Amino acid sequence: MTTKILAIDTATENCSVALLHGDKIYARSEVAPRDHTKKVLPMVDEVLKEAGLALADLDALAFGRGPGSFTGVRIGIGIAQGLGFGADLPMIGVSTLKAMAQGTYRKHGQQNVACAIDARMSEVYWGRFVRDENGDWSETEPECVIPPQDLSQLLTPSSASWISAGTGWQAYKEQLAELDLEISPGEVLYPEAQDMAFLAQFEWQKGNTVSAEEASPVYLRDKVAWKKLPGRE
Repeated sequence: MTTKILAIDTATENCSVALLHGDKIYARSEVAPRDHTKKVLPMVDEVLKEAGLALADLDALAFGRGPGSFTGVRIGIGIAQGLGFGADLPMIGVSTLKAMAQGTYRKHGQQNVACAIDARMSEVYWGRFVRDENGDWSETEPECVIPPQDLSQLLTPSSASWISAGTGWQAYKEQLAELDLEISPGEVLYPEAQDMAFLAQFEWQKGNTVSAEEASPVYLRDKVAWKKLPGRE
């Protein structure tokens, strides 16, 4: 029996939807910072039609749980919950940072990925991942939100070569260049739903799902819920 997982992500400037059906992937993606609410449901309809499936045919619904824009994470989870409630689907939250690691492997074949998303407020959302033999990823240190100049105090020493992913590397180029890591530049700037769908398979196989009402975000910086400045989402 093939696994059928729909994934939705609006946690960053990128809006993406993907449907994994066995070894086939049907995906839509567009960088549209202000139009997530307009784009995401038509994308869902498109991938379902392309695959010849209805929501009720799916096994699970994956969503980008963050970290990312407070508004973007909230939009994605809200839409995913609505679909999950309607079709009575179990849900799987996937880290946006881990999804970028998987996207980097998909594009470059690299298995050590250092991810940094521009979190505004002079901080980055940080996560460093190593690919496991089964295709899943392990964290080198816990995901966090941190001023880039403070990262050196957090890092686990490593002699491995790493590839970068995320918008933080350009936003804080000078500060991150000071890290004691061998880093080569990568092409991945944003998470993609197709990588979330792939990663969600591992959680599905382990039974790590929640109901739609239990689906919850990971903001890392909870204070953005009340300290939201103009232009700083």
